Amino acid sequence: MPTVPTDHHAYFGGKRVLVTGGLGFIGSNLAHRLVSLGADVLLVDSLIPEYGGNVFNVHGIEDCLRINIADMRDEHGLRYLVQEQDLIFNLAGQVSHTDSMTDPYTDLEINARSQLSLLEACRHGNPATKVVFASTRQIYGRPEYLPVDERHPLRPADVNGINKLAGEWYHMVYHQVYGLPTVSLRLTNTYGPRMRIRDARQTFIGWWFRQLLEGQTLTIFGDGLQVRDFNYIDDVVEALLMVAATEAADGQIYNLGSDDPINLINLARLLIEINGGGQYELRPFPTDRKRIDIGDYYGDYRRIRSKLGWRPLVGLRDGMTRSLDYFRQHLEHYI
Repeated sequence: MPTVPTDHHAYFGGKRVLVTGGLGFIGSNLAHRLVSLGADVLLVDSLIPEYGGNVFNVHGIEDCLRINIADMRDEHGLRYLVQEQDLIFNLAGQVSHTDSMTDPYTDLEINARSQLSLLEACRHGNPATKVVFASTRQIYGRPEYLPVDERHPLRPADVNGINKLAGEWYHMVYHQVYGLPTVSLRLTNTYGPRMRIRDARQTFIGWWFRQLLEGQTLTIFGDGLQVRDFNYIDDVVEALLMVAATEAADGQIYNLGSDDPINLINLARLLIEINGGGQYELRPFPTDRKRIDIGDYYGDYRRIRSKLGWRPLVGLRDGMTRSLDYFRQHLEHYI
């Protein structure tokens, strides 16, 4: 019977690890941690500007890993890249909900077809490798109840959610049918150092960081009472490591979540307080955003807590403070 390792960090020493989307927000933070744990790390990223890859994200560890600039849509390249890898953290994706509605075919190619291509490359070229997939709470759509657990109906509210759901289920089917070790984490709003803050296309919280640091007014769409939950990047990286090192997680799907969901007005007030100044304003929802807004959301992470022992350790105030401090110091590299 598979058990949860008592020290899952030791598992990564000497492991050959591929991280897709490795120069992006989550991938690069994961890379820093993997290097510190002694893994042999290969990062793959397309560095397409709109998708968040940033070479500065691996500043300080660039000599401790390898980087391959490649696109997940290149099937032949994937077959080469997956060879001899012990683990694959599959984090590459198109995450903008509005972009998925204006350009649904690109979203389909990146979030669905490319995921299938990666799994096919593993099935034929490296069937023993384990694949950890970064899914999203967006696949639930507008919640029927709160907090949202893994049994909640799946009704994506936009094209991005549909394609991410397809990507997740490709991973589950390849485990069930072919025995490929796969696991999926349904992430909620992840934030922290190295996230994309150039604009609001991928995440509003990153854009808020930039607005605060540049003395701009924070924009909140709607009445500002919509509730969200947030996970600091270090907690998300820990969850990724935990499921990767744990055989009992194979074939499973887990929500992440937090203990302190908050409405957007109160979040804006918290950030302004931490920053030592700033202001916010309420604006009507743009039509394109209103159509795909999911209202209140916060997740139930009891399953991963009870099965694997994961829980978020970084509180909202602490995480937001760390984030603002990082971007205040390195802003020139992110705008």
